[in-house]
Amino acid sequence: MQIILGISAFYHDAAASILVDGEIIAAVQEERFSRIKNDASFPFQSISYCLKEAQISINQIDAIVFYDKPFLKFERLLETYFTFAPKGIGSFLKVIPLWLHEKLFLKKSLRKSLKQLGSKKYKSIPLLFTEHHLSHAASTFYTSKFEEAAILTIDGVGEWTTASIGYGDNDGIKFIKELEYPHSIGLFYSAVTYFLGFKVNSGEYKLMGLAPYGNPNDEQTSHFENLLYEHVIHIYEDGSLWLNQKYFSYSTTLKMIPEKKWENLFGFSKRNETDQINQSHANFALAIQHITEKVVIKMATEAKRLTNSNNLCLAGGVALNCVANGKLEKLQLFENIWIQPAAGDAGGSLGAALAIDQLCFKNKRFLPEFDIMKGTYLGPIFSNDEIHKMNIALQAVSNQLPLEDLLRITAKYLSEDKVVGWFQDRMEFGPRSLGNRSILANPNGFEMQKKLNLKIKKREAFRPFAPSVLEEDSGFYFGMDQPSPYMLKVSQLKKEHINLQDVDSYYNLSLLERLYTKRSNLQATTHVDFSSRVQTVNKKQNPKFWGLLNEFKKITGSSVVINTSFNVRGEPIVCRPQEAYQCFMNTEMDILILQNHVYLKEKQIYWQAEMNTTSNFELD
Repeated sequence: MQIILGISAFYHDAAASILVDGEIIAAVQEERFSRIKNDASFPFQSISYCLKEAQISINQIDAIVFYDKPFLKFERLLETYFTFAPKGIGSFLKVIPLWLHEKLFLKKSLRKSLKQLGSKKYKSIPLLFTEHHLSHAASTFYTSKFEEAAILTIDGVGEWTTASIGYGDNDGIKFIKELEYPHSIGLFYSAVTYFLGFKVNSGEYKLMGLAPYGNPNDEQTSHFENLLYEHVIHIYEDGSLWLNQKYFSYSTTLKMIPEKKWENLFGFSKRNETDQINQSHANFALAIQHITEKVVIKMATEAKRLTNSNNLCLAGGVALNCVANGKLEKLQLFENIWIQPAAGDAGGSLGAALAIDQLCFKNKRFLPEFDIMKGTYLGPIFSNDEIHKMNIALQAVSNQLPLEDLLRITAKYLSEDKVVGWFQDRMEFGPRSLGNRSILANPNGFEMQKKLNLKIKKREAFRPFAPSVLEEDSGFYFGMDQPSPYMLKVSQLKKEHINLQDVDSYYNLSLLERLYTKRSNLQATTHVDFSSRVQTVNKKQNPKFWGLLNEFKKITGSSVVINTSFNVRGEPIVCRPQEAYQCFMNTEMDILILQNHVYLKEKQIYWQAEMNTTSNFELD
């Protein structure tokens, strides 16, 4: 038995993953345990979980792999500061001592952490380091089913590389072309994220969600694009790009951009997080989305030219841009496209382990019949005994139902426009809730998007919701040719489900007017540009969730439900039953389902009132 532990840490989205004889046994982000969004700290709890799930001790591990190379990253920092000197002295004095004290001597820090985890071999266990983009490339190619494939990785920056084109086959992974720092479509996208008032490294998906509210017919949108091409970014035919560093400050300061230069160029002020979003913000987001799509498509076209492969594997944070992914698939450059569901840095922990398993230990690839990623259901599961203990501790009251009754009654609640917290089996790995840690609702109600955003998710009103649909019904609702089990592609809603007659007049409405215009039969999951970020649900991959959608279809005639992550704004997705219960009680969710336990909000309020007013009350 060969056991490899992969780790990502110290930047953002710390995580741990474990392989046993090439099989992915467990993978989880540290934020789910620590409850700190995008937690970057050493993943002690994630490692402990992975060991427990694999039923091994840390002393049995054959190798530990870190997902990038600190010395190369340090080299890039020094060379960058030298290039821009004397600019950046303030940043230099803050960043370099941290590296000299902590990050540069990572082996020593890792061995110390292994000792804290109880390792008796902490001095001798092999500690290996993969390059950042190799971790991304391995995370996607070795979890695909392709014998050979073009590989495209795109993110902010690793050590030096910001994007790469490679090729994978039975002989391993070979990089053909790389784009180097400071020129990066990921950093460009993050800079705009910052300018529009969202947090870098976590708010990029908000920027993507805002883009559909941009008006493609508005001259301002075209004006923004022209200004960007004229002053800020140049894109070459192979997808490589040049960023005018006059408009960026991430190399020399702790900020992404010189705000005044952007404000003078684009004619509006940097948005603060609490400021209202207006049409100019949306138009700017759409312009940036158009540019990003152009880069991704050109890079993919170059990957096709260089490899002549019919298969493409994608990873890196930019691979989570679902709109670009959907448009790339529509072009049919490749017969098959696989996107790593945990495409960001958390997935780097898995890629690091897979890279060493294949490239160093030369193990045979683990290729199960159905899905190497196991639906990303790679996190913790909780027993009924643990839920009973929680009920006692939190004075919660529930009814237990057999699975058949549970699915039927939950579907009934959804059909009555109740909002349901759905907590089942193993937690998902990666940024998406895919039916095991989800908040579910009926997409048909006109007010449902508003209710979910403002009263349950407690987030911006414009934020869209994703539909989950039975895989076999997806073609009826959406213009998609392939399954989308990981919610990583955006597809257009078919015309027969759109209610608007005059689409041109619709685009002339303001942002909020379009948001609150009845536009489709699936209102709450239809973006204002008539697209949706679709999850197709396969019976084999998640039989419970499939069964729930099937029951909902029996009642309503539709197999589409809203599926959004089980959390509120600023918090990680829930991991444990008590976090799900607290989220349920602190929002206006109506029903909570924990495994086969059903919790009704009104019963919790009545029961807890009784408990607080009745003396000598004892639980059964």
